[in-house]
Amino acid sequence: MSTQPRVTAIFFGQPGGGAFNAAGVAGIRRAAARLPVAVQEAWQHDPARRADTVEEAARTSDLVIAHGGQGEEAVRQVAPAFPDVAFAVTQGRISGPNIACFEVLQEQSAYLAGALAGWWMQRGVAAHLSGEPVPPGLRGRAGFAAGLAHARPGARLLTGFCGNQHDPALAKAWTAAQAGAGAEVQFQMLDAGRPGAIEACREAGIRCIGNVHDWTQQDAVFIASAVADNGVTMEAAIAAFLADRWEDRRIGLEDPAAVRLAYASDVAPEIAARCEALRIAILGGAVAVPEQFSGTEWKP
Repeated sequence: MSTQPRVTAIFFGQPGGGAFNAAGVAGIRRAAARLPVAVQEAWQHDPARRADTVEEAARTSDLVIAHGGQGEEAVRQVAPAFPDVAFAVTQGRISGPNIACFEVLQEQSAYLAGALAGWWMQRGVAAHLSGEPVPPGLRGRAGFAAGLAHARPGARLLTGFCGNQHDPALAKAWTAAQAGAGAEVQFQMLDAGRPGAIEACREAGIRCIGNVHDWTQQDAVFIASAVADNGVTMEAAIAAFLADRWEDRRIGLEDPAAVRLAYASDVAPEIAARCEALRIAILGGAVAVPEQFSGTEWKP
């Protein structure tokens, strides 16, 4: 029987779909390969069973990692009943005596993505699409909206949450409607539903901006990608647990391996240079990235 600490990483969705969960899986497997822990992976696609899944993991684990903002409420409910178990929420912002949150600051690369969209587009209409309006998704949307406004004051943003991160048909329908409403570029904060949005963008002749990893390396429809590799949060959570330093950690543009804006080869060098200057301004404190959006929600 192993004496190593037992870690359960919980992913909300289906195995094999989506960049966000794929990055988390890669991160937990990197951690398992180099750190002295015994790791299990658990999956739950049903929102109604998230708390049950967290509780089941807590009964057999020393550390439970809920991957993504979808896990915040479940951990909030379950953690007080298991004071001897450590709980981590990646991309989370909750607190408790046995809870810590580990986050890559998607809103920072999203701000740069919004600025790029503003400087790149011609007609002045951009779109944003995500699934569930969980706090990290809301912060990412706020960053994109603020970057767009910084680069192009008066630009119109068609922003909405379709209700499901993992439904390609739903994402395709919303994307087609955004394109029909005049959007020239769409910022996609989706997971397994992303293929539907990509297909709709290609059919409509508009460009995409991805998130989590570098989508420009996979499909020419992407003009950029707001990289925020959440896999590093898995490694950070386990390292903090092993070091008995159970405290929140946030990782932003200061670590370009984790958070950056990636560009397609056809992005004009002068636009990339403006985005780089903006990155430096954010890191230096001259530009603040907001976490809240006060604009209008859009629906088809």
